[in-house]
Amino acid sequence: MCGIVGYVGKEQRCVEVLMDGLRNLEYRGYDSAGLALAMPDEKGIETTREVGPLDNLAGAVGRKNGDFFKVRAGVGHTRWATHGRPSEANAHPHTGGGESGPEVAVVHNGIVENHAELREELEGRGCEFRSETDTEVIAHLLAERAETGESLRKALVGALKRLQGSFAVAAMSADEPETIVAARHQSPLVVGLGEGENFLASAVQALLGNTRKFLFVENGEVVILTDSTVEIQTLWGEPVEREAFEVDWSAEAMGLDGYEDFMLKEIHEQPAALQATLAGRLDADDAVELSELNFDLASPGVERVVIVACGTAYHAGLLAKYAIERLARLPVEVAVSSEYRYADPIGDEKTLVVAISQSGETTDTLAAVEAARAFGGRVLAVTNTQGSLITREADAVLLTKAGPEVGVAATKTFLAQVAVLYLLALGLAGARGARPAEELAEIGLGLRRSPEKVEEALGLLEGRMGEAVGMFAGARCALFLGRGHLFPAALEGALKLKEISYLPAEGYPAGEMKHGPIALVDEQCPVVAVLGEGTLREKTLSNVEETVARGARVIAVAREGDEAAGRVARVTLPVPEVPEILTPIVSTVPLQLLAYHVAKARGLNVDKPRNLAKSVTVE
Repeated sequence: MCGIVGYVGKEQRCVEVLMDGLRNLEYRGYDSAGLALAMPDEKGIETTREVGPLDNLAGAVGRKNGDFFKVRAGVGHTRWATHGRPSEANAHPHTGGGESGPEVAVVHNGIVENHAELREELEGRGCEFRSETDTEVIAHLLAERAETGESLRKALVGALKRLQGSFAVAAMSADEPETIVAARHQSPLVVGLGEGENFLASAVQALLGNTRKFLFVENGEVVILTDSTVEIQTLWGEPVEREAFEVDWSAEAMGLDGYEDFMLKEIHEQPAALQATLAGRLDADDAVELSELNFDLASPGVERVVIVACGTAYHAGLLAKYAIERLARLPVEVAVSSEYRYADPIGDEKTLVVAISQSGETTDTLAAVEAARAFGGRVLAVTNTQGSLITREADAVLLTKAGPEVGVAATKTFLAQVAVLYLLALGLAGARGARPAEELAEIGLGLRRSPEKVEEALGLLEGRMGEAVGMFAGARCALFLGRGHLFPAALEGALKLKEISYLPAEGYPAGEMKHGPIALVDEQCPVVAVLGEGTLREKTLSNVEETVARGARVIAVAREGDEAAGRVARVTLPVPEVPEILTPIVSTVPLQLLAYHVAKARGLNVDKPRNLAKSVTVE
């Protein structure tokens, strides 16, 4: 889950590009960061590494001499620790050689699963290790081969053939100071194209200020990067032709735009994210238009849907299950990707597998797709990242149009996922004739209006969070309750609070509370009740009354003016009225803001919560 960036090009530009790229990738890891630079005048490779946030590395770079501004090639890394604690010794880049052969430097995202055996072997040959990381074995393997006179490309390929696990690796050699060689297996890697300069990164976001033109690198491919050329080859040296593509994200979208935090900015960007995601996908009669899919939703071959996802995307999948089963009358299974891949899953060519991944590079979800392929399932990817690996592995793709999301805790990408999954549910229902067209059009109209309803919710909540946040002073845990399609919303609210405030929080179906979680309830365990309309409303209110009788302080998320909610809750967070099935879209907003303000009241960094990274690209 680390971030990699590389540059070959012009004097004065290298360090600037690397540092800007690392800032844009810091959401992938912020335990430590470092640079390896090919110094001018045959001075070899110089590394600079610092523990903690990127500002520490920026300070160290600022204290270096002017030679840094003459550098034309380098690699950078921001680390999320897997092997070895955060420390300067464990920070990347890692180096090898330099005595009887050229010095080499390596940055790596992934996990080398056989690193212990390789370390023992290398130590037996006299290699001295300076870190606890798995990555350092790559540097020593590479240095050994470079010492025999192999080119950087050949040495890296030979080293990688010894590795088991996942990797995106970029390497430099003092003997080839204006070349970077990189390769990938399971971990993401992209090439950015420029004029007289070329770039390398873990994600397109890193390079948006410098280029919008990219090449994706596939598993088992090697990239040789200079200032004027980009070569992609197989491990066996065969050339690979790859068409470049352009992204429509802007560098400005990666800025704070006057907001204090990215999370708050992205919460307020949700109306625009919904608007962009829905655009062109509902016709004038509010019927779903998904001709972008290259298969027929009415196909009688689809008899079952399986949704695979992790974290917040899993909660979007639970909402999709409710909508698809209710509207399209198709059975739906929702599985956590990391479990599904090992579960010997059952399916056939009549199974539609919907894989949800914000980044499109989530290792567990990609492995779940591979498991679905094994039984012949048809794969539909839902992702926010154009051209990501999952889009290339799937039979069809539904892109969310949320734009880049920097905050680790997902907000606007979650609502965008929910929107496209509701579109899918409506499309399946219409194609199968499972519901009257008038009913589907009414929901379609509600979905079309959802951006303005989320905007209205943000307005209603302005200045209303203080009392609710105060109820978490001295809290030791929290309980989030919902029923039916509001249970996934409760799960998502609990996850947000856990992620950024570090308070233990449980999301639970309100009707199941008596089967365990009610034991948590007292004055130090606030209860957040997500109330909707319909048949389960009165039962949810009754469940909430049971917590009040045991001393709970209740925060209700409810329709504006809901008197019954006001009777059971100390604080009501109001949301506008929407069609019942769409209630989770507006109900999620106050839960996001509640988590945000509780974390801020606790003095925490909401954009970079401890131990978490935005894209989980290792198992």
